[in-house]
Amino acid sequence: MSEKKAKHIHIEDGNAEAEETKAEDLKEEEAAAKEPETEEPQDKAEETAGEETAEEAEASADEAEASADEPSAEEQESERYMRLMAEFQNFKRRAAKEKSDIHAFANERIVGDLLPVLDNFERALDTETEDIEGYAKGMQLIFEQLKTALEKAGLKEIEALGQDFDPNVHNAVMTDNTDEYETDKISKVLQKGYKLNDKVVRPSMVAVNKK
Repeated sequence: MSEKKAKHIHIEDGNAEAEETKAEDLKEEEAAAKEPETEEPQDKAEETAGEETAEEAEASADEAEASADEPSAEEQESERYMRLMAEFQNFKRRAAKEKSDIHAFANERIVGDLLPVLDNFERALDTETEDIEGYAKGMQLIFEQLKTALEKAGLKEIEALGQDFDPNVHNAVMTDNTDEYETDKISKVLQKGYKLNDKVVRPSMVAVNKK
């Protein structure tokens, strides 16, 4: 009986030891479950986050630099205004030069046409002759030459004698009373008037008939 008791005691001691071992294993498993993941993935995540932050900071810096280099809307408008002003000033200078050149060329042409008339007047003045009739005929030819040169330049005589009085082209300096012309007709031309390319450069000085 004593042997059975001892054996029974031995078995109980073996079960207790197994249960204790099992409890320790459970504790280790629970502790392992509670432990955080390994530090290697965490370090890798922190490194990746740091790289992303650096890239974002670099991109923000590049964007800020590009924004700083790009002129503002006000600066662009001011630059556009200054460019337009410069172009306008250049246009004014070109237009003034062209106008001056046109006038110079026109005067040169007129002077060129009048030079032969001047030459003929000088010859006529230097000529000594008793042929009055021939001399007068020569002067008439010079006059016609002068008139032709001026007409070629655009000069035209204003018609006046016998015409209705027109204050736009006639300058009435006196009245007349004659049966030769009707009332408000020009009866005398005291000084001829002229137009240059349809513009009045000198009105005719006339007498207007009043009956």
